[in-house]
Amino acid sequence: MLTKRRFLHGMTIGAAAFTVPGAFAATLTETPTTGDGPFYPDRMPLDTDNDLLIINDNVTPAIGEITHLTGKLLGPTGSPVRNAFIEIWQSDMHGSYIHTEGRYQDRLDSNFQGYGRFLTDSEGRYYFRTIKPTSYTLGGTFRAAHIHVAVSKAGRRIMATQALVKGLEDNARDRILRRIGDAEAIDALMVEYLPLPGSTIGELSANFDIVLGRTPEEREDGTIGGIGEPPRG
Repeated sequence: MLTKRRFLHGMTIGAAAFTVPGAFAATLTETPTTGDGPFYPDRMPLDTDNDLLIINDNVTPAIGEITHLTGKLLGPTGSPVRNAFIEIWQSDMHGSYIHTEGRYQDRLDSNFQGYGRFLTDSEGRYYFRTIKPTSYTLGGTFRAAHIHVAVSKAGRRIMATQALVKGLEDNARDRILRRIGDAEAIDALMVEYLPLPGSTIGELSANFDIVLGRTPEEREDGTIGGIGEPPRG
């Protein structure tokens, strides 16, 4: 049996195989920020690694289309940003988050981790194994399918945004996209989900490069702090 530990070891080393190189600096579009939204975890799960399909060493995976989400964190000139924390969180296939006020109690995939984090490598790359997001309605508010993404560096939150599904009809109804309005900015949030070459179980690959508006500074000793919590209130 392929344990979670062995899976993570093999896939993080090979993450570059799924990553599309960043565009030339002249064509880079700064990734719009959208904020954390109301369902950033109010209680962190016990497992916070980059495989959201398996919690610890459980044998039952989450329900959904397996997706290998990769990308690069880039500065405004296209230079990679290393040693930055990428966090993602999303609802499960039923539209439930792990946030205690963002779930349907009778529709919750207890096998879905719901949140993960990854430290970018020397080339700014990150990797997650998760599920393709689905649209949902919570508290009377409709949202098109998306994954929340946040970036922290040197112990502080730099930005938070959302990666949506390119070509999804539900995007036309999404309130966040309507608020952004600008077509170029919206396009920077769109992610294409493609069949993973060689997969025999219908896995998908998705690439989401994040372009910062400014390059975060490291501490003088080269260390970084903890993950930046979103502002409260």
